[in-house]
Amino acid sequence: MDRTREESTLNADPADQMRLLEIQECDTRLVQLRHKVASLPESAALADAEKRFARLSDEVVAAETIASDLERDQKRADMDVEQVRERSRRDRELLDSGSIGDPKQLQSLQHELESLARRQSELEDVELEIMERVEGSRAAVAVLAADRDQVATEIEDLRVRVAALLDEINVERVNVEADRADKATRLPVDLLALYEKVRADHNGVAAAKLYRGRCEGCHLDIPPHELEIIRAAAPDAIVRCEECRRILVRTFESGL
Repeated sequence: MDRTREESTLNADPADQMRLLEIQECDTRLVQLRHKVASLPESAALADAEKRFARLSDEVVAAETIASDLERDQKRADMDVEQVRERSRRDRELLDSGSIGDPKQLQSLQHELESLARRQSELEDVELEIMERVEGSRAAVAVLAADRDQVATEIEDLRVRVAALLDEINVERVNVEADRADKATRLPVDLLALYEKVRADHNGVAAAKLYRGRCEGCHLDIPPHELEIIRAAAPDAIVRCEECRRILVRTFESGL
């Protein structure tokens, strides 16, 4: 109670005190707008989409690397099969030419052809397996790339939406700041200084209505003896909430 009396030496026209509430509304709205900017669902969705895009891009690169390695393996397998086929072709031509008369050489050549045939079959099996793996890897790349491109489109759409929302919020912010500045210029310097000091010390809320015996700043009922002091105060006296120390603005709804 002593603090209230000590700080009640500042006087201000009731209209100026009411204007404090208008300025407080502006300041509260500015805080809300800053919070809105920081907590836009579209911004969170954009950040999530950008993370998914980065992850998918990495997965596409990894899948392309695997596919590229498999394609090199396929080329080597193709070369191995072709080399065996070429060797078999030369041996078959030699055998069919009739130039070899030695039975042992003929038998050896026939054995080699049989061995080459088995080797070719084995290599072709390997070649076919690698081809299937290449097709699978390329299909995986296509799926991942399609997912990445879809997310890229989603990102572009979200960026447009976020930009539009931020522009809308910024327009309102500029208007509220201009309105606040206009109202602030109409206040006595000492009253505005007190308001700014209290606002800095009380999480941005400096002025509150006294509504039906309750402080709208801390939402606590004013004790009866304090209400008597406020009721007896002059209309231009600045009164403060004993509990939260915010400036109490009296209105016809104050319950005095």
